[in-house]
Amino acid sequence: MTISQLELANAIRVLSMDAVEAANSGHPGMPMGMADVATVLWSKFLKFDPADPHWADRDRFVLSAGHGSMLIYSLLHLTGYAKPTIQDIANFRKLGSPCAGHPENFELPGIECTTGPLGQGVAMAVGMATAERHLNTVFGDDLVDHRTWVIAGDGCLMEGINHEAIGLAGHLKLGRLNVLWDDNRITIDGSTDLSTSEDVSARYEATGWHVVACDGHDFADIERALAEAAADSRPSLVRCRTVIGKGAPNKGGSHKVHGSPLGAEEILATRAALLWEHDAFHLPEPLTDAWKAIGARGAPVHADWNTRLAAHADRAEFERRMANKLPDGWSLKDHINSLIAEPKKIATRVASSLALEAINASLPETIGGSADLTPSNNTQTKAQVALTADDYSGRYIHYGIREFGMSAAMNGMALHGGVLAYGGTFLVFADYARPAIRLSALQNAGVVYVMTHDSIGLGEDGPTHQPIEHVMSLRIIPGLDVYRPADAVETAECWELAVQRRDGPSLLALSRQNLPQLRTETGENRSTRGAYRLKAAQAARRVILIATGSEVEIAVGVAQQLETQGIGADVVSMPCWSRFDAQDAAYREDVLPHARPDDILRVSIEAGTTIGWERYTMVDGLRFGIDRFGASAPADKLYDYFGLTADAIAAKVLARLAN
Repeated sequence: MTISQLELANAIRVLSMDAVEAANSGHPGMPMGMADVATVLWSKFLKFDPADPHWADRDRFVLSAGHGSMLIYSLLHLTGYAKPTIQDIANFRKLGSPCAGHPENFELPGIECTTGPLGQGVAMAVGMATAERHLNTVFGDDLVDHRTWVIAGDGCLMEGINHEAIGLAGHLKLGRLNVLWDDNRITIDGSTDLSTSEDVSARYEATGWHVVACDGHDFADIERALAEAAADSRPSLVRCRTVIGKGAPNKGGSHKVHGSPLGAEEILATRAALLWEHDAFHLPEPLTDAWKAIGARGAPVHADWNTRLAAHADRAEFERRMANKLPDGWSLKDHINSLIAEPKKIATRVASSLALEAINASLPETIGGSADLTPSNNTQTKAQVALTADDYSGRYIHYGIREFGMSAAMNGMALHGGVLAYGGTFLVFADYARPAIRLSALQNAGVVYVMTHDSIGLGEDGPTHQPIEHVMSLRIIPGLDVYRPADAVETAECWELAVQRRDGPSLLALSRQNLPQLRTETGENRSTRGAYRLKAAQAARRVILIATGSEVEIAVGVAQQLETQGIGADVVSMPCWSRFDAQDAAYREDVLPHARPDDILRVSIEAGTTIGWERYTMVDGLRFGIDRFGASAPADKLYDYFGLTADAIAAKVLARLAN
């Protein structure tokens, strides 16, 4: 029995509408409208093997319009992936089902990245395509020769990050990147005419993209357009003119099918219109066999690739990189020992560049970059050359003023595999990048954010550039390790930990101003614990001073003044809250013992908001920081103005103890 392409596509339509109906929640319109395009893509162009979702040379498929998640769930099930099962699909959007409301890469193999926040899927695909071209120059066509395909909606193309992403992709001439635009001209509010009148195709062409259009419901025309896109040396936008909710006779083509179930009456009418006589979640065997045959297309291609891999001289190195594993025994111990041997008073952003010299020399998988702040972030090491459209072997990307696009692209590189991505900007501009930083954490992307100029210590640039709430606001993102090192040694330790963590993101908040080296002893990486006793009280302990970054130096000065008064004071350096919170109770109790407030006074010192420090100082402790915007002046004048000096803090601690 021959199964037509329309019948194949209708299986996607019916699964999608039935799953959304069962959940009484979801977006049936997009998967129903793009079912025809997806059928052609997966049956004629996409290189994949359901038996091995992690095959390194598979094509990457990104559903940037993540609200239409039933499209990818249907495709994975139909083509023979082990998950999702038909029961998983029947439980769409229910607690415990891997078929979440939006695709999540940690739930299902075959989901390349977590999408839903519109536009980020396209931007992550730019990173994936960049990683593919870079690795191709390293390992050759035999091992790395694949494409990145994206399905994006009107919303993905409206979001500001789309401008950043396509500009970078066009500049780098990423011809293996193809974006299929679901041009249904509908958003939640109604017709796109309500909110936009731009010429999207012209915008893409202006950034160096190839643009081709097709009728998104004409299988031959779709195939023609995808073939043109695949053949062009530029990144391609395929404008697929579609009807949202295609197949639904009454609601199709309207915003009513965008984000709501069709309803029982329309479901019956759609079944009749599609000539679909089967119950919900029941697929006839000839149809499932046809889809499984599509899934099996990649097996011989994969087998040939495995043969090439087995004989390749660089097999071990390729497999190491694609598994995101570090070389056995890798560390920065030698670099840290050199700092101990020759202490340095330098800004932690400079200390970061020294650490990166050691990292980039020993790890060929690193690709660095900056959002047009390379001389300030110190992110490009001496041997790094730029990755460009003429030379993809480079290991440094000039992202331009595109903090959000840079961060999302780094996520894509990390999720592609084979690349350890880091990128820099000013800490205050974390606000531009925050949605991508959040997705780094959500989807366990092992990227490193290098954020310099971390406090009022940057000085004269003033309150627009001086972070106040930023470090604290980043600390509350689950799964993000935020480091604020105090000196050159801590900076190297934090870099070592960030590199070693391949299952999630890290962020280094680094100073502009020079800081003395407080650590002069060799030994273990003390920052591993998140917080540690830098200096133990000499007199009977009555105070614990907890500080981060540039303020640890101040805490040491406070402790010295207290000791002259016979008051013992510990100094605790706390470069990473999340790591300290993960320590066992005994260690945390040793560093911050639970004594009565009148026995031990806990004091926090950080040049940022004091909100949040109560968890360590307790309510009756003292918290020194800045709970307003900064000011424009030299750094030393600002620290004095805001009372962040050893003299000012020691006086207030003594006053509290006296009372």
